[in-house]
Amino acid sequence: MPPDNPTSDPERPLFGTMRRFLPYLWPKDAPGLRVRIVIAMLLVVASKLVQVYGAPFALQGAIDRMASGPRDAVMLVTLLVVGYAAARLGTTVFDNLRNAVFERVGQDATRRLAADVFRHLHSLSLRFHLERRTGAVTKVVERGTKSIDTMLYFLLFNIAPTILELSLVLGIFYARFSGWLVVATLAMVVIYIAFTRWVTDWRAKLRQQMNDLDTGAVAHAVDSLLNFETVKYFNAEKREAKRYEDAVTAYAKAATVSENSLAWLNIGQSLITNAMLAAGMALVVFGWARGEFTPGDVVLVSTLLAQLFRPLDLLGMVYRTIRQGVIDMGQMFDLIDTDAEVKDVAHAKPLAVAKGHVRFEGVHFAYDPEREILKGIDLDIPAGATVAVVGPSGAGKSTLARILYRFYDLTGGRVTIDGQDISQVTQSSLRAAIGIVPQDTVLFNDTVGYNIAYGREGATPEEVADAARGAAIAGFIQSLPEGFDTRVGERGLKLSGGEKQRVAIARTLVKNPPILILDEATSALDSRTEADIQATLEAIEQGRTTIVIAHRLSTVVHADRIIVLEAGRVAEQGTHAQLLRKRGLYAEMWARQAQEREEGELAEG
Repeated sequence: MPPDNPTSDPERPLFGTMRRFLPYLWPKDAPGLRVRIVIAMLLVVASKLVQVYGAPFALQGAIDRMASGPRDAVMLVTLLVVGYAAARLGTTVFDNLRNAVFERVGQDATRRLAADVFRHLHSLSLRFHLERRTGAVTKVVERGTKSIDTMLYFLLFNIAPTILELSLVLGIFYARFSGWLVVATLAMVVIYIAFTRWVTDWRAKLRQQMNDLDTGAVAHAVDSLLNFETVKYFNAEKREAKRYEDAVTAYAKAATVSENSLAWLNIGQSLITNAMLAAGMALVVFGWARGEFTPGDVVLVSTLLAQLFRPLDLLGMVYRTIRQGVIDMGQMFDLIDTDAEVKDVAHAKPLAVAKGHVRFEGVHFAYDPEREILKGIDLDIPAGATVAVVGPSGAGKSTLARILYRFYDLTGGRVTIDGQDISQVTQSSLRAAIGIVPQDTVLFNDTVGYNIAYGREGATPEEVADAARGAAIAGFIQSLPEGFDTRVGERGLKLSGGEKQRVAIARTLVKNPPILILDEATSALDSRTEADIQATLEAIEQGRTTIVIAHRLSTVVHADRIIVLEAGRVAEQGTHAQLLRKRGLYAEMWARQAQEREEGELAEG
């Protein structure tokens, strides 16, 4: 059930939101579900017909027979009473059959919509996921999907049947009694709805205020207890207790007003309905006094109005729930309406990698228009070569990897692979041709085998085992009690940094891409682990076009060519020996890092 208080979102149109949802409720490719909807609605109609025409009229007939008929009509009266009970039972049976028939429809609609939202979220660009909190996004999806079932239930099985029942009751009142009873009933319903909406909106504001005060009181209590030592340092125990007591007192006052408002809502609703009940029955009593109606007619009017009041009693909750549901579903549809920043061009073709020759040609790029990151980068990475990219922090090294993966579109220039502009090929084929071993390896909370096999869908156990051997982690896995079935924990936290990196290497080996990116793959490791993994990385570079993005220069001395970036431009390039001889930025960085290593070794000694 949605929360009692409304969100701060603006009002969203009910019919516009529901119109977006109708294709999921009435799917074109699922005729069986459509049949279920039709059957469910027929059961709704049957339930209301039995409820309106069965039970009240059977009870009326029994009362009339008992009031005026001979006592030997006991069998007929008994049959009418049994019919009354049977009609009530029939209403319950029809309602529950309706729920059973419709349940699959609601669940399938929820499944389709949730799957579409999840699929769309994965199609959105990296910028969206970096700028939005994952918890907030998943909460929007969770609230939106949960609201679907509630919305459908209230709209289809509460509001619609109530409208049908009201129509049937008004028809009976007009045919058997008078137009005044019809007018009075309609007036009662309008006044009841208007009063309920007004009080519900008022209560929602009170509830929001109460929740805000509750949140503030809890937040203050937690903050005060977390800073226990500071409170002691400044002898502020009484001050903190007074502040907390003031916060709790304000909450208590707001809670009292909120709960009292519920009493006023219930009293007002009861006043309206019972006034109508009294007026309706009095009208029939006056008619009975003139000989126009029977005693059973009084019971008929009473029963019909009492049955009509029952769903109206839930109107406040229904109104509040539907309004909240519209907001929750609207927020989820907003996610669906979010456009992907990076899209495949029309008629994009799959990337065909023959050699793996990568070129950056006059590349300009900025995350924000005011601050350009790459300022005309020209790089030529021959097929099968290992090219390292180094430079100070903020020079744009990792941005090159994101651009090659086409997580962002360029603001100028182009990137080609074997002469094909990556902006003109499908993103799926581009990313299938590139493998990466990142600095911070994040693993799924699953088994070691699952994380390695994730590199390529359909990878066989033999291929996973071969990749583990290639990443020099097979021995470690075999030493585990459950082997490849060992779970790695949330984000792989049950493994050490070096073990996680080897799993990442094995995952990339399973993918077996022609182009490989090593993005600071060893910078977060200690020196001994870094040396071990560095040897493994150099082994898997063989036969692939490899781009090594590194901070520690000692890890790239073997590269065929080293590119030095500074402030978004290529400052120097050449082999390790050539760059040292130039005595430029690279030589300066090398000397500084060599000095840091010596100081670290002296400190350890």
